[in-house]
Amino acid sequence: MNTSRLTKKPILLPKDVSATAASDVLTVKGPKGELRVRVAQGTEVRIEGGNLWINSGTTWALARNAVEGVAQGFVKVLEIEGVGYRAAAEGKELVLFIGYANPVRMKVPEGVALTVDKNLITLAGIDKDLVGRTAAEIRAMKKPEPYKGKGIHYRGEVIRRKVGKKAGAAGGAA
Repeated sequence: MNTSRLTKKPILLPKDVSATAASDVLTVKGPKGELRVRVAQGTEVRIEGGNLWINSGTTWALARNAVEGVAQGFVKVLEIEGVGYRAAAEGKELVLFIGYANPVRMKVPEGVALTVDKNLITLAGIDKDLVGRTAAEIRAMKKPEPYKGKGIHYRGEVIRRKVGKKAGAAGGAA
């Protein structure tokens, strides 16, 4: 039925993580919290000892992310670059000063912890999808521009830089 190579490997459950499978929901509990993964019809879920066996590739990946999330959690770090660009946390709201006339305010969803330190925005949570989506929404508010690199980008992200007008015109004039 399914030819995914992932389904041939079990998901190892750490000793402090437990999983229970109902008809259409897989519930994973750990020290950081509890997550539920929807199981498509026709997908077989077996829990044998400390292993979780799933015969669908997508459900396997979602379950592995849930196990990792409740055991360790996920963290995304964003950097703000630019003169005068900064961020502040006000309760469950992120306030960005990114070159617009008014500060940009964004409500951080429930389940995502927000910390701001100078030019770093750190998002943490147990749901990989929610943390990643929130980070992408923040980055989309001011994507890094290719000339000076100003904007919001992920830590470690390489920004492709372009040559400006002065440097580009100097080589062609005779």
